[in-house]
Amino acid sequence: MAGSLLSLSQDVSLERIVQVALERGYTAQGEMFSAADMAQLAEELFQCRAELLSEGLEGENRDRILRHLTAGCPLLLPYDEDSNHEPCRRRGYKAHWAVISGLLLGIRAGALSPACQEDGEISGLFHPGPACPLPAPEDVLEIYLLSKQGKSWRPQLWSYRHAHESNGQLTDFCPKRAGDGKVYVVPAGGVRAGLCGKTVLLHPLTAHSAMPQPAGPPLAAEH
Repeated sequence: MAGSLLSLSQDVSLERIVQVALERGYTAQGEMFSAADMAQLAEELFQCRAELLSEGLEGENRDRILRHLTAGCPLLLPYDEDSNHEPCRRRGYKAHWAVISGLLLGIRAGALSPACQEDGEISGLFHPGPACPLPAPEDVLEIYLLSKQGKSWRPQLWSYRHAHESNGQLTDFCPKRAGDGKVYVVPAGGVRAGLCGKTVLLHPLTAHSAMPQPAGPPLAAEH
């Protein structure tokens, strides 16, 4: 799913991804409990540069993540998946990966940059232009992530805070999996060391000008 956003010269099949992950010892059953392994797999298969972040989605990482998504680049997020595919907190028992491909920001009235263009169909919804700066942190009232999990039929908007909280509590290997008799690849230090607070940003190796130019993640102005 993320590869389609990276302007690849050719598609990479799911079978090829699984084959390489098995050959490299990253997985045994299709599981990926190491963000570092996920980053290496992405670089090998998707002609991209993978940037591994720690310490969650907030703090110094927040601006980096927002700028990355605003530039039209995807990120890979480990989180606990609820029954509706949205983030929850199950201590890592329901750990899955999602592709994050865009943003919806709720902006304080009067703080929107003139470089943003209003949507032609939805009043109050704006798209950033190429030179549109990120709004100041104090002017951002809400953040939602455009997210897709492999088992979901459609993209969803997730609360940034909920995604951060789910990502930051991935600490334990599911006891049900531990007792099912199958072999899983779990890194040294367990799920906590492999996934907790980790995010993988995927950067295309080509210049941004060679990428498809979407309208950009929408900015919703508060009125």
